[in-house]
Amino acid sequence: MIDDGAETASGANMSTLNDFDIIVAGAGPVGSIAALALARQGFSVALVGPPPKSDDQRTTALMLPALDYLEELGLPRFSPEETAPLEVMRIIDATQRLVRSAPVTFRASEIGAERFGVNIPNIVLLRILQEAVEAEARISRFEVMVADWLIGDDRARAELSDGRVVSARLCVAADGRASPAREAAGISVAKRDYPQSALVLNFAHSRGHGYVSTEFHTETGPCTQVPLPGDRSSLVWLVSPQMAVELAGLGDAELSARIEDRMQSVLGKVEVEPGRQIYPMSALLPSAMAANRVMLVGEAAHVFPPIGAQGMNLGIRDVSDLVEVVLSNRDDPGSPKALSAYRSARRVDVLARQTAVNSLNMALLSDLLPAQIVRSTGLGLLANISPLREFVMREGMQPGSGFARIASGWRKQVRR
Repeated sequence: MIDDGAETASGANMSTLNDFDIIVAGAGPVGSIAALALARQGFSVALVGPPPKSDDQRTTALMLPALDYLEELGLPRFSPEETAPLEVMRIIDATQRLVRSAPVTFRASEIGAERFGVNIPNIVLLRILQEAVEAEARISRFEVMVADWLIGDDRARAELSDGRVVSARLCVAADGRASPAREAAGISVAKRDYPQSALVLNFAHSRGHGYVSTEFHTETGPCTQVPLPGDRSSLVWLVSPQMAVELAGLGDAELSARIEDRMQSVLGKVEVEPGRQIYPMSALLPSAMAANRVMLVGEAAHVFPPIGAQGMNLGIRDVSDLVEVVLSNRDDPGSPKALSAYRSARRVDVLARQTAVNSLNMALLSDLLPAQIVRSTGLGLLANISPLREFVMREGMQPGSGFARIASGWRKQVRR
């Protein structure tokens, strides 16, 4: 039985122990999606964590499988006034190195789709998720930090900063790259800091984007433009930490000119909008996806540079697999059997995405000629071989779909 006092931060009995089926630590997008998905399956959920920042200028590219999953959870369809479809994604080698690659263009129409997905501002996504969480009776919201974790053989217990205590048989750690829940479970991480920071902002432009997202490859990493509604786009520009600070400190006109030059004026005149943010780049991979009644999702489970629109989509696949495992272990979703099943379900997908993104980023940063040749050759093959390009597009959207397409083609050939 859930204590009614668990849902409000004021006037609560500080000595009350609130028992739930599952604790979700972290109230960002992935944590909120996890709480909703579990609650929709009949579990009582404690969603713990302060509200996300309301000034986040970043956007999220959600691919079709992720959109389908959110729709299955009952979320309303995203408004076209607040999102932009992604119909074409292209890579342009904007380096000045000796070996350069040909442009690569990925069109959703090549795989029989109208779009790859949509680009949505984080503040819009968070608003929609918050409304859904508030409307879900099985979710009890605790808008405070966890002061301490106590993880035993049978339950995980979170002592909150306001004195309340919540416990459950399973904790879903969605509390970010520094994840206290992951640390409490004794899961170590391998971390790499990159000599890069991401400058994030939105800008208007004089030419229409045509729902095309362009990733300019530079010596400091990708400079990625992603469509927003109207003649506007979001920008994630990876540069050195010092350069990120210098760029962020420029006046609007000078920064606009720098962005227009970096993007080879493909969108015409650029005008930056208010709000600039800087994020240091790193990569993080845990030694295990689950242990000691804790399962990891989102940035608690994987961190890598923003290349290829993989991060949030990977987090949603974490949630999807986690829910399947929990449903198969309803009696004790945090049991060793359930933890093992989740580790197996997520191992290949997470490792493959992490390896691919980090390898591409390192190849961009490397001045070694062999690395340049390998990158150029790989992109050249994608540009010129349509079946390979189709395979990569399908795998990028949904792991296994590219292989499934190949297998389907083989079966058709056999039948003939």
